[in-house]
Amino acid sequence: MIFSVVVSIKEIVSRGRDFPWTRPSVCPRCGGTRVWGHGFVGAFFDGFPCQVLLRRYRCPDCHCVLRLKPSGYFKRFQAPVEEIRSSIAYRLQYGRWPDASSRARQSHWLRALYRKTAAYLGHGFRMRLLEGFDYLVRINEVPISRRI
Repeated sequence: MIFSVVVSIKEIVSRGRDFPWTRPSVCPRCGGTRVWGHGFVGAFFDGFPCQVLLRRYRCPDCHCVLRLKPSGYFKRFQAPVEEIRSSIAYRLQYGRWPDASSRARQSHWLRALYRKTAAYLGHGFRMRLLEGFDYLVRINEVPISRRI
Protein backbone atom coordinates (compact mmCIF):
# COMPACT_ATOMS: atom_id res chain seq x y z
CA MET A 1 0.00 0.00 0.00
CA ILE A 2 1.43 3.37 -0.96
CA PHE A 3 1.04 6.12 1.62
CA SER A 4 1.60 9.73 0.52
CA VAL A 5 3.34 12.07 2.98
CA VAL A 6 4.27 15.75 2.75
CA VAL A 7 8.08 15.77 2.59
CA SER A 8 10.74 17.40 0.44
CA ILE A 9 12.11 14.99 -2.13
CA LYS A 10 15.35 17.02 -2.31
CA GLU A 11 15.88 16.53 1.42
CA ILE A 12 15.19 12.78 1.09
CA VAL A 13 17.88 12.58 -1.60
CA SER A 14 20.41 14.60 0.37
CA ARG A 15 19.93 12.72 3.66
CA GLY A 16 19.32 9.23 2.25
CA ARG A 17 18.69 6.63 4.95
CA ASP A 18 19.11 9.29 7.65
CA PHE A 19 15.94 11.12 6.59
CA PRO A 20 13.53 11.29 9.59
CA TRP A 21 10.44 9.54 8.20
CA THR A 22 7.32 9.70 10.35
CA ARG A 23 6.12 6.24 11.27
CA PRO A 24 2.36 5.74 10.80
CA SER A 25 0.70 5.39 14.18
CA VAL A 26 -1.83 2.81 12.92
CA CYS A 27 -2.11 0.48 9.96
CA PRO A 28 -4.51 1.97 7.38
CA ARG A 29 -5.79 -1.50 6.46
CA CYS A 30 -6.59 -3.08 9.83
CA GLY A 31 -6.06 -0.30 12.38
CA GLY A 32 -3.33 -2.23 14.17
CA THR A 33 -0.94 -0.17 16.29
CA ARG A 34 2.17 -2.34 15.92
CA VAL A 35 3.64 -0.92 12.68
CA TRP A 36 7.32 -1.86 12.29
CA GLY A 37 10.10 -0.57 10.08
CA HIS A 38 10.56 -2.76 7.01
CA GLY A 39 13.62 -1.23 5.35
CA PHE A 40 13.87 0.93 2.26
CA VAL A 41 12.98 0.62 -1.40
CA GLY A 42 14.48 2.55 -4.30
CA ALA A 43 12.26 4.56 -6.62
CA PHE A 44 13.05 6.81 -9.56
CA PHE A 45 11.67 10.34 -9.91
CA ASP A 46 12.10 12.85 -12.72
CA GLY A 47 14.94 15.30 -12.11
CA PHE A 48 16.99 12.90 -9.99
CA PRO A 49 19.62 10.76 -11.74
CA CYS A 50 19.78 8.09 -9.03
CA GLN A 51 17.12 6.19 -7.17
CA VAL A 52 15.51 7.78 -4.13
CA LEU A 53 15.28 5.66 -0.99
CA LEU A 54 11.71 5.49 0.31
CA ARG A 55 10.84 4.09 3.74
CA ARG A 56 8.69 1.00 4.17
CA TYR A 57 6.75 -0.20 7.20
CA ARG A 58 4.98 -3.48 7.89
CA CYS A 59 1.96 -4.34 10.00
CA PRO A 60 2.51 -7.72 11.72
CA ASP A 61 -1.24 -8.15 12.28
CA CYS A 62 -2.45 -8.08 8.65
CA HIS A 63 0.99 -8.34 6.92
CA CYS A 64 0.34 -5.12 4.98
CA VAL A 65 3.48 -3.38 3.69
CA LEU A 66 3.25 0.42 3.62
CA ARG A 67 5.53 2.38 1.33
CA LEU A 68 5.84 6.08 2.06
CA LYS A 69 6.28 8.43 -0.88
CA PRO A 70 6.42 12.19 -1.27
CA SER A 71 3.10 13.88 -2.02
CA GLY A 72 2.73 15.60 -5.37
CA TYR A 73 3.25 12.41 -7.38
CA PHE A 74 0.66 9.99 -8.68
CA LYS A 75 1.02 6.38 -7.64
CA ARG A 76 3.35 4.56 -10.09
CA PHE A 77 4.37 7.75 -11.93
CA GLN A 78 7.79 9.43 -11.82
CA ALA A 79 6.73 12.91 -12.95
CA PRO A 80 5.12 15.43 -10.59
CA VAL A 81 1.37 15.99 -10.94
CA GLU A 82 1.84 19.66 -11.84
CA GLU A 83 4.32 18.82 -14.61
CA ILE A 84 1.89 16.31 -16.11
CA ARG A 85 -1.01 18.76 -15.97
CA SER A 86 0.99 21.63 -17.44
CA SER A 87 2.28 19.39 -20.23
CA ILE A 88 -1.26 18.38 -21.21
CA ALA A 89 -2.43 22.01 -20.98
CA TYR A 90 0.42 23.10 -23.27
CA ARG A 91 -0.48 20.42 -25.81
CA LEU A 92 -4.16 21.39 -25.78
CA GLN A 93 -3.37 25.08 -26.15
CA TYR A 94 -0.53 25.03 -28.71
CA GLY A 95 -1.03 21.72 -30.53
CA ARG A 96 2.47 20.45 -29.78
CA TRP A 97 4.26 18.94 -26.82
CA PRO A 98 6.66 20.91 -24.61
CA ASP A 99 10.27 19.75 -24.44
CA ALA A 100 10.00 18.80 -20.76
CA SER A 101 9.59 15.04 -21.26
CA SER A 102 9.55 12.52 -24.08
CA ARG A 103 6.81 12.83 -26.67
CA ALA A 104 5.79 9.18 -26.30
CA ARG A 105 5.41 9.53 -22.55
CA GLN A 106 3.31 12.70 -22.84
CA SER A 107 1.15 11.08 -25.54
CA HIS A 108 0.51 8.20 -23.17
CA TRP A 109 -0.72 10.67 -20.55
CA LEU A 110 -3.11 12.36 -22.99
CA ARG A 111 -4.54 9.12 -24.41
CA ALA A 112 -5.13 7.77 -20.91
CA LEU A 113 -6.79 11.05 -19.89
CA TYR A 114 -9.14 10.91 -22.91
CA ARG A 115 -10.11 7.36 -22.02
CA LYS A 116 -10.54 7.99 -18.31
CA THR A 117 -12.60 11.19 -18.66
CA ALA A 118 -14.88 9.45 -21.16
CA ALA A 119 -15.32 6.49 -18.78
CA TYR A 120 -15.96 8.53 -15.64
CA LEU A 121 -17.53 11.73 -16.95
CA GLY A 122 -18.95 10.90 -20.37
CA HIS A 123 -17.92 11.95 -23.86
CA GLY A 124 -19.01 15.56 -23.24
CA PHE A 125 -15.85 16.08 -21.19
CA ARG A 126 -13.56 15.32 -24.13
CA MET A 127 -13.53 19.04 -24.93
CA ARG A 128 -12.85 19.97 -21.28
CA LEU A 129 -9.96 17.65 -20.47
CA LEU A 130 -8.23 19.86 -17.90
CA GLU A 131 -11.48 20.22 -15.99
CA GLY A 132 -11.83 16.44 -16.12
CA PHE A 133 -8.21 16.06 -14.95
CA ASP A 134 -8.88 18.27 -11.91
CA TYR A 135 -12.15 16.48 -11.11
CA LEU A 136 -10.54 13.04 -11.23
CA VAL A 137 -7.74 14.23 -8.93
CA ARG A 138 -10.36 15.55 -6.47
CA ILE A 139 -12.07 12.15 -6.30
CA ASN A 140 -8.69 10.42 -5.74
CA GLU A 141 -8.43 8.87 -9.19
CA VAL A 142 -5.22 8.98 -11.20
CA PRO A 143 -6.44 10.69 -14.38
CA ILE A 144 -3.57 9.42 -16.54
CA SER A 145 -3.57 5.77 -15.54
CA ARG A 146 -4.86 3.08 -17.88
CA ARG A 147 -6.80 1.41 -15.08
CA ILE A 148 -10.50 2.21 -15.04
